[in-house]
Amino acid sequence: MASHSVDLAPWSTALSPEHQQIFDEADRFARSELRPLAARMDDDEWWPDAVFRSLGKLGYFGISVPAELGGSGADIFATGLVAQAFARSNHAFALAWVVHENLCLGNVYANASDEQRARFLPKLLSGEWIGALGLTEPGAGSDALGSMRTTARREGDDYVLNGGKIYITNGPVADAVLVYAKTDMAAGPKGISAFVVETDTPGFKVAQKLRKMGFRGSQTAELVFEECRVPAANRLRGENQGVAVVMSGLDLERAIISPIMLGICERALELTIEHAKTREQFGQPIAGFQMIQAKLADMFVWIETMRSFTYQVLAECTAIAHGEGGRGRIHALTAASVMYAAETANRVLNEAVQIHGGTGYIWESEINRLFRSIKLMEIGAGTTEVRKLIIAADLLK
Repeated sequence: MASHSVDLAPWSTALSPEHQQIFDEADRFARSELRPLAARMDDDEWWPDAVFRSLGKLGYFGISVPAELGGSGADIFATGLVAQAFARSNHAFALAWVVHENLCLGNVYANASDEQRARFLPKLLSGEWIGALGLTEPGAGSDALGSMRTTARREGDDYVLNGGKIYITNGPVADAVLVYAKTDMAAGPKGISAFVVETDTPGFKVAQKLRKMGFRGSQTAELVFEECRVPAANRLRGENQGVAVVMSGLDLERAIISPIMLGICERALELTIEHAKTREQFGQPIAGFQMIQAKLADMFVWIETMRSFTYQVLAECTAIAHGEGGRGRIHALTAASVMYAAETANRVLNEAVQIHGGTGYIWESEINRLFRSIKLMEIGAGTTEVRKLIIAADLLK
C-alpha cells in the first residue's frame, strides 16, 4: 500500500533551516523507532521503558536547556517541533515525553538553584530519571491550587508530605515527581511550595495505575504520600513560592501541547488520503467522489490553520524569558492555541473516521486510536471552559 506523506511546508508557514532539520530528524526517528511501538502501547497499555530512557543519549531530553548544563541549547519552538514529530508516529509516547521534558525537567531547570541543577539535571537529561508533575488531586481539577489538600510540614532539615495526586502522567514509571503541597494552610494558594520527590522515598507509593480511553501507552496514576520525608534541599525556590513555579512554566506547557494535536491530525490526514485512494466502492476509489474530496479539503484547511496558530504561539513563547509566562497576552494566546488545537482536532478526526467508515469504528485500527485521543486535550492541561475564561479575562481587562 502506498504512503502519502503530509507536506510539512505549508503555504503560509515556513520553518528556518535549523528548525526544519530538527523536525526532519525527529520525524525520521519517530517513524523508524516509535511508530512500531504504538499499537502494542495502546493494546496493552505497555510502557517502552528502555526506548524512552534511550532518548537522553540521542539528545531528546533538555532540548531548550543550555548546552553548558548538558542540554541541546535549542529553544521552545524546537521542543514543540519534536513533540509534533513524535506525535505523528506515536502520540502516547509524545505525551509522556512532553511531561518529562517540559513539565518536569523544564520547570526544574527554570526554578532550581545552581546546586539543585547540578544534582537533578544530569539524571533527567540522561534518562536515568523519568520525570512527572504532581499537581491535580482527587476532588480538585480546574481549581487545583485553591483546592489543594496535600500538605508539607517542616521538620528540621526535611518536609513531611501527606496527601495524594491523581491523573498523573508518567506517575507509574517516574523516578522523580515535581510535587506541589501546602506549606501554609491558612494562606490559600499563596501557601504552596514545590518539591522534587524521588519515588523511592519511603512514604511515596503509586496507589493505582489508571486505565484510559486514549493515550493508553502513556502511563497515568494516582499517587499517595504518607509521612513522606523529603529533604528541604529539594524544595524549588523559597517556601510558599510554589505558585511562582507553576506560573513560570504554565504557558510554555500549554504551547507544547498544541503540537501534539497537530501531529495527530497530520497523521490522520495521511491515513485518510491513503484510505481514500485505495478503498473502492461502486467500481472506483472513493477519492474520486466529490463529497470525499470536500472532506479532505476541509481537513487540510483545518490542519494548516492549526499549524499556523501553533507555530505563531510557539514563536512568541520562544521570545519570552522563563518566569514571564502566566499573565498578559501570552497567557491568553497559549490558552487559545491549545483550545483551538483541541477543538479542531475533533473536527479533523471526526471526518477522518467518517471517511474510513466501518474501519474507523474498529478499536484496533490506527485511525480509531487517534480518534480516542482527542478528548483528553479538551480536559487536560486546563479545560476548554477555563481556557475561554483566561482569554476573556485578557480581552476585558
